[in-house]
Amino acid sequence: MAALAMSSVAAGCGTGNSHDSVAAPAPTTTTIVATTSAAAPVGTDTVALPTFDPYADLPLVDHVEWTESVDGPRLLVYPTTAGRRTTSAGNEERAWQEVLAHSPDAETPGMRDQFVCHWDWARLVQPNKPSWNLEPWRPAVGYQGTVAASCNPGGPER
Repeated sequence: MAALAMSSVAAGCGTGNSHDSVAAPAPTTTTIVATTSAAAPVGTDTVALPTFDPYADLPLVDHVEWTESVDGPRLLVYPTTAGRRTTSAGNEERAWQEVLAHSPDAETPGMRDQFVCHWDWARLVQPNKPSWNLEPWRPAVGYQGTVAASCNPGGPER
């Protein structure tokens, strides 16, 4: 918790004589000092974050379905409720392996980046989107390029 301390320093003083002429107010300087404390309050114990994954034994992908779009083939990935809700580290790789188990043909350049982009971002932006649509015809631009293209490098979804 940051503590904010403010102090004002006034410069210039009058003589205290009421017969002195009235002068313009003296300039004022304000100094703001921010401090932080990493120490825990006295008498409290440090508690570790839970490492339990409530979805560890549940599938993350319900099914996949290949369709044809105007631009070419499209793989629709239907996540399970667990796939939509889990926040445990490493589950994006477990989910990708489930996609490949459903459809080994999904292993093409750029498809994993599209999937991880949906895993990382579409779950937040559109949590109830029925399927995550991956297209093998999209250019492989790496994960950062895929994210910059809103998971759809090479043009918008049609």
